[in-house]
Amino acid sequence: MKVMLLGATGLTGGQVLQGLLAREEVNQVVALVRHRLPTLHDKLAQHEVDFDDLDAHASLFDVDAIICCLGTTIKKAGSQAQFRKVDLGYPLKAAELGRAPDVRAFILMSAIGASSSSTIFYNRVKGELEDALEDLGYPYLSIYHPSLLLGDRKEQRTAEALGIKAMPLVNRLLIGPLDKYRGIEAATVALAMVNEVCSLATAPAAERVLQIREYDEIRQLAE
Repeated sequence: MKVMLLGATGLTGGQVLQGLLAREEVNQVVALVRHRLPTLHDKLAQHEVDFDDLDAHASLFDVDAIICCLGTTIKKAGSQAQFRKVDLGYPLKAAELGRAPDVRAFILMSAIGASSSSTIFYNRVKGELEDALEDLGYPYLSIYHPSLLLGDRKEQRTAEALGIKAMPLVNRLLIGPLDKYRGIEAATVALAMVNEVCSLATAPAAERVLQIREYDEIRQLAE
């Protein structure tokens, strides 16, 4: 398979990249990046792009599947408008470009609570993206809804750091229908994504598949 990866420098995306490169089902990983990664591998094709002008790189979207782990925070983005651009605008444009060469599958890292009707700005933007992706009609669309992602980040996020410290105790309290809110290792999410996309290498083409992946199912896919 030829897989495109967006967000290869992030906590989850970086581990997705390493996972894809290690799998025999994947013969090439097309990584769209702002700046070159230190990773060197025969399967890795890095392309430095301007995400504000993805149309100029439309020829790169001739792949079998796209995995999108793009995401930021309002604090890092600097404004709600910039956040929308990164978390909705860029992934949606990539998905639109992928429909032209008939990319088979789109796998998205979203978030628990995503809903276009949410009163929470973050969740609403995530939900708006999901709705727009559904409208594009991908044959296979898989959307991941993790809660707090656990792992070592390059940048410090004070609120998340406090949440991560408390999560082992909190996870034990989140049972039954609340277990989808449990914190989950980014490595687990990455492995699930890699396993899922690789499973498509031998799977028969489906007419239309939409999957929403939450805590339990993400863990199962990672096994």
